[in-house]
Amino acid sequence: MEDTKNGGERKWRSRRNHNKQSKTIIADTLRKSWYRLRLSVRHPARVPTWDAVVLTAASPEQAQLYKWQLNRAKRLGRIADSTVTLAVPDPHGHRIGSGAATLNAIHQLALHYERIATNEDHDLRADGSIDSSSGGRFNNGVPDLPYIDLLAKKHILLLHAGGDSKRVPWANPMGKVFLPLPYLAADDPDGPVPLLFDHILAISSCARQAFKNEGGLFIMTGDVLPCFDASSMFLPEDAPCIITVPITLDIASNHGVVVASKTAFIDAVSSVSLVENLLQKPSKEELVEGQALLDDGRTLLDTGIIAVRGKAWVELVQLACSSESLILHLLQSKKEMSLYEDLVAAWVPTKHEWLKKRPLGEELVNKLGKQQMFSYCAHELLFLHFGTSSEVLDHFSGVDSGLVGRRHLCSIPATTTSDIAASAIILSSKIAPGVSVGEDTLVYDCSISSGIQIGSLSVVVGLNIPGASDGAVQDPVRFMLPDRHCIWEVPLSDCNDRVIVYCGLHDNPKTPMSKDGTFCGRPWKKVLRDLHIQEADIWSSTTGEDEKCLWNARIFPVLPYFEMLQLASWLMGLRDRKNQSMLILWRNSPRLSLEVLHRSIDFHKMCLGSSTHQADLAAGIARACISFGLLGRNLFQLCEEILQMENSGAEICKDFFAMCPSLQVHNSMSIVPKSRAYQVKVDLLHACGSELLANELESKVWVAVAAETASAVRYGFKEHLLDASQGISTSIRNGNTLDIGAKKQNLLRSVKVELPVRVDFVGGWSDTPPWSLERAGCVLNMAICLEGSLPIGTIIKMTRTAGVLISDDASNELFVQDPESIVPPFDSNDSFRLVKCALLVTGVIHDKNLQSMGLEIKTWANVPRGSGLGTSSILAAAVVKGLLQIIDGDDGDENVARLVLVLEQLMGTGGGWQDQIGGLYPGIKFTTSFPGIPLRLQVIPLLASPELMLELHQRLLVVFTGQVRLARKVLQNVVTRYLRRDNLLVSSIKRLVELAKIGREALMNGDIDELGDIMMEAWRLHQELDPFCSNESVDRFFEFAEPYCCGYKLVGAGGGGFALLLAKDAGCADELRGLLSQTSDFDMKVYDWNIFSEF
Repeated sequence: MEDTKNGGERKWRSRRNHNKQSKTIIADTLRKSWYRLRLSVRHPARVPTWDAVVLTAASPEQAQLYKWQLNRAKRLGRIADSTVTLAVPDPHGHRIGSGAATLNAIHQLALHYERIATNEDHDLRADGSIDSSSGGRFNNGVPDLPYIDLLAKKHILLLHAGGDSKRVPWANPMGKVFLPLPYLAADDPDGPVPLLFDHILAISSCARQAFKNEGGLFIMTGDVLPCFDASSMFLPEDAPCIITVPITLDIASNHGVVVASKTAFIDAVSSVSLVENLLQKPSKEELVEGQALLDDGRTLLDTGIIAVRGKAWVELVQLACSSESLILHLLQSKKEMSLYEDLVAAWVPTKHEWLKKRPLGEELVNKLGKQQMFSYCAHELLFLHFGTSSEVLDHFSGVDSGLVGRRHLCSIPATTTSDIAASAIILSSKIAPGVSVGEDTLVYDCSISSGIQIGSLSVVVGLNIPGASDGAVQDPVRFMLPDRHCIWEVPLSDCNDRVIVYCGLHDNPKTPMSKDGTFCGRPWKKVLRDLHIQEADIWSSTTGEDEKCLWNARIFPVLPYFEMLQLASWLMGLRDRKNQSMLILWRNSPRLSLEVLHRSIDFHKMCLGSSTHQADLAAGIARACISFGLLGRNLFQLCEEILQMENSGAEICKDFFAMCPSLQVHNSMSIVPKSRAYQVKVDLLHACGSELLANELESKVWVAVAAETASAVRYGFKEHLLDASQGISTSIRNGNTLDIGAKKQNLLRSVKVELPVRVDFVGGWSDTPPWSLERAGCVLNMAICLEGSLPIGTIIKMTRTAGVLISDDASNELFVQDPESIVPPFDSNDSFRLVKCALLVTGVIHDKNLQSMGLEIKTWANVPRGSGLGTSSILAAAVVKGLLQIIDGDDGDENVARLVLVLEQLMGTGGGWQDQIGGLYPGIKFTTSFPGIPLRLQVIPLLASPELMLELHQRLLVVFTGQVRLARKVLQNVVTRYLRRDNLLVSSIKRLVELAKIGREALMNGDIDELGDIMMEAWRLHQELDPFCSNESVDRFFEFAEPYCCGYKLVGAGGGGFALLLAKDAGCADELRGLLSQTSDFDMKVYDWNIFSEF
């Protein structure tokens, strides 16, 4: 008994741990995939993206909807501007099967490229066919050979989305691939609701990396989200490859199965082998007989993902471009060609005899049969299927529920005026007071008026129930949707009518009445008997007994809105079933079936209505933010959505600008920082189309950031920081003693300050104003010497000759006769503005002793320009420290670090505190800043063991990439995004702060490998903040070094400069160092370095 109990407990723990692991894998996979998607769209030169994204559609009308969605994806940054997008319907709206649809889509894409090259303006006909009559260059619809060759070199994503979504009928109008999937929605709360399509794009962006430079086709399906790292796929050259995953036999019996050869190329997580056979929904006996079982008793599931490369891709393009007659044959014979049964079988020799008996099978074998298909087994792939309504809700409430954003771009009432379950998912919806929504229910793209009750585990999509405020009704509408039901609303073509459609969550529209088919969760026979409806009322006399099902049942009336709601309650069994008035009203009304509805949707009206609805929601959120809030929302992003209302969007943004309160320059009591308030005005002006005014106001943003920084560093700085007539001497005197004193008056003092450079492991950007003025920052960095010396320094001497002589290590020299003539702003090309600003922030230029004496200031930095090692800030720290020593001021490291913050704002370069901290304090340190007035810094040295220091020195390579970088442009982009409250940026910097804390613990525990993992994630986050922090040369360098490293990153803001490479061990470090010294592929230099431990 005890053993049984323990065994059950072990199974329960195993299942719980598996669920936690699955949730973590999904979250990590999606976040990395989204990171790569954003990077490929923002910087496709660095991270290649798809040359074309093609969707198949069931009809020309659905293709128009998909075209709208593709344009939306481009607008939102899901698809690069350079990517060609096409939505290709089956010809004439007749079903030809997924295999023929694949050939048709490739053919239309080839013609599209030819039209682009020849400037032809014609496009797809309304029925989905191509008008090739006018061009004369299409050779009867076949593109010329050069364009076939061109297409064969392209990287194409083909997504099959042309189904009719019978098992998820509420997704039929939008297309199942575009159903809402709010995974990670909380990462971007002011952005649009993520769709299944968006997540598929993210996963596929990683697959593009696996193709490298060889052209090819990547096929996915629109009802599956395969969560795996697609960038790690091994795709054989010149061959088709189907992606598989091990699965249990009960699941395999409902899907396609791949029988792979036992001889396979195997690495740690995947295997590639020849495909020996294909099985469709096999029984256990068929699996055993077909030798489809793996050693662990599972089998290989066909995921529906296919990659075609090299010669196989060329042959497929050639077949597709000559497929017009093949498709015409299918249309005439009313047959279909399946992708997964027919076309794929041409690449599997054991299927050839079977295939030749199929429609066009001989043609497929002759044209494609030379190549053999491989199976790539992705062991870590998690297969999220959206095949039924209940499966969709399961993904929202199951193990993945922690990923789900349950409130997104919505307007919901207070908890005291409504009853909305915490687990309900409310997306892009407006809900009035007096509404009840049950547990785990999805409400999407709706406006719900008072008096509506929605049960648990239900789906409500596109419902727009008018309320008293709409003027359509005088009393609140009463309507209740039972538990486990779906209801949706659709505009109809060729009229102004809309229809309300509904069914049970578990209803299968394809199951006939004779096989216990259901409607609203009840057997059809019971529904008909209870409501006194005759079969002839809903099915024609020609419909066979085994064909009578929900899909073709003419049961949904088209009537005035509230009569449709009344009949909905009656049909669901919620009203008096014997109510003759309801039966008469229903029987006398025009009615539609799901099948007819599929062909009757007004997609244009649906898209326009949805776009206007979401823009209206965004406008409401923005209005509340400006009227009642602290400007904490991303108004820039909200305005982009508002502007989708073509006629009124800009006017709404103008109204918002007028609502912005006037900013009083000396209003220190304002909670909202002036930099943020100015940025809001700039964004609203851009939205209004007032570009000139926006550009003029933008300068005030940076003036405000500088003033806020000065105020936080030393109270009172902001009043005089940018006042050219007074300088900042008045406020400085409170902290620094400017009178040298009678005893020292006649001494000509001289100081020399030398400092190390710093390398940062993690935490950069959290030290940068305005982030560090409003939120805590954490940085883990290290002070180092290069080539055996301290590379940065200054010598400052007092002279008997009045004036200031400044010189640098490039033999530049400047003499300033009157120091008080040094006033901001400074030209960005001024080589001496750093020293000039140091003279200002220390108050030295106002020292009365300089009226009779002068200064000589010499600076040097023995590191390459644009190193990223904090050179500018550390040199500023050296000069500030030296000047304070000259005048006996407070030259403590914390005071110097804060003064350099002010100095950098005065220079116009911006920047944070980590560089000067890195150079002023020796060794490895963990530094935290605490926002407030004044800004407080806490520097915690890491007392690491000699063994750890030795191992770090052996494994860490400090390499100059040869790429000169300038942090200011990257910094301005990041600061602007922060001032806009870009949620992705905020969450990225928060993660960097967390990683700095983890990195500190790792080093204290002597875990250098974990430090490598942290560096890798930090580098990914830096690229999330700004994709231009790297370039193609740096990417190639890191790709070259990756096999030897457990972590790498550019130091500082990136963009070039120095890189840190943390080798897997000392041997790998020596090998990599040797390779870098021998290769001529990179203009790199590996520097000798050592930790600077004390002054």
